[in-house]
Amino acid sequence: MPTFTGVDGASLHYEVVGVGAPVVVLHGGAGLDPVYLGDLAGLSAGYQLIVVQLRGVGRSPLPADPLDGSYWRQARDLELLREHLGLELLTIVAHSAGTRLALAYAAQYPVGPMVLITPPSAYVVDVPSDVDILLDKRKDEPGFAAALKTKAQGPDVNAGDDAFNEWHRAGAMVGYAAWTEVEQEHSRIGKFSLQAALNYFSVDPPEDFPDRLRKVQSPVLVIAGADDCTTGVSQVVALSMLFPRGGIALIDRCGHFPWVERPKEFREAVDAFLGAGFPPEVADRDRPEHH
Repeated sequence: MPTFTGVDGASLHYEVVGVGAPVVVLHGGAGLDPVYLGDLAGLSAGYQLIVVQLRGVGRSPLPADPLDGSYWRQARDLELLREHLGLELLTIVAHSAGTRLALAYAAQYPVGPMVLITPPSAYVVDVPSDVDILLDKRKDEPGFAAALKTKAQGPDVNAGDDAFNEWHRAGAMVGYAAWTEVEQEHSRIGKFSLQAALNYFSVDPPEDFPDRLRKVQSPVLVIAGADDCTTGVSQVVALSMLFPRGGIALIDRCGHFPWVERPKEFREAVDAFLGAGFPPEVADRDRPEHH
């Protein structure tokens, strides 16, 4: 598996899947092995997916300084990956918690087109959430109330990786719009790293984070599931409106994993966007030095 060198000299791993124009893929979780992404409903047939294993996930080691595992600081690693790959700009496809890193990168460095899949947005936008409305629609589904109760209780962060993974699995139903064998099988793919997840949220973005995002001139596609009880819809739509060249694809009957739940609609949105997004325009900002 290929590697690149992080800011602290660590060897960080990534996987190359497919052929075509390179697209850097950032997994969510936080701390979930990117195997759960698969090939993003066949996206690797047209693009070379550079699937990064973020710090503490897969073969990439945890950093000596936990703060270096935060999504804000891992933006520096992404910039080194760009240099390693010899790319002028990174085109990024990110899911869930991975969108936090994508946005942190865009706030600190010039970036190419970005696809943000079901991004958590409450920390960026000042818009009321509609999660409770979506949850209420599903309250009578068999098993849903128990899954929601588990998810709402939160994990025991002192119990280790196994308990952390069990907690995620027990509440997984909440993340999908339906709970057929397809969704249940997908929910069992990949393993979470508790420490990687804790590190990921160890540094808050600066207060001017939303203002920085408003200055991002590259095209941005935000993909939302109309039945995503994890992020809701209203705040995700509001996030798309921050960007001068932002757009939203709202997929019906879809939760937090659109490439699994609605692969055809997902691919139509992403293919149309990336097809129009190449070659990426160079943002009018100086590229900062690494610190």
